[in-house]
Amino acid sequence: MTEATALSFDDVGLVTAVVQHCETGAVLMVAHMDEAAWNATRTSGLATFYSRSRARQWVKGESSGNFMRVREIWVDCDRDSVLLKVDPDGPACHTGSPSCFFEQSL
Repeated sequence: MTEATALSFDDVGLVTAVVQHCETGAVLMVAHMDEAAWNATRTSGLATFYSRSRARQWVKGESSGNFMRVREIWVDCDRDSVLLKVDPDGPACHTGSPSCFFEQSL
């Protein structure tokens, strides 16, 4: 796949992005990407997302310095979500936790 048009963006122009540590396999976070974030990620090699709450594109680590360097990108069978395998520079979560998934519910 070489073009963003190969993805199936939802009715507001987003796809879900699951972010996984490339070495440990730990799920680090889930975010969303619009076409611009998708293209920026593939061009720069840095995980770039679309913030629904801020209504703008953002590079993970732009304020914290905890960038995520993308090593692999996988697209699911429906083409409506992507898996980014990354090498993180630091914690993934804004709380300082290595992963946003640190609270077990069941």
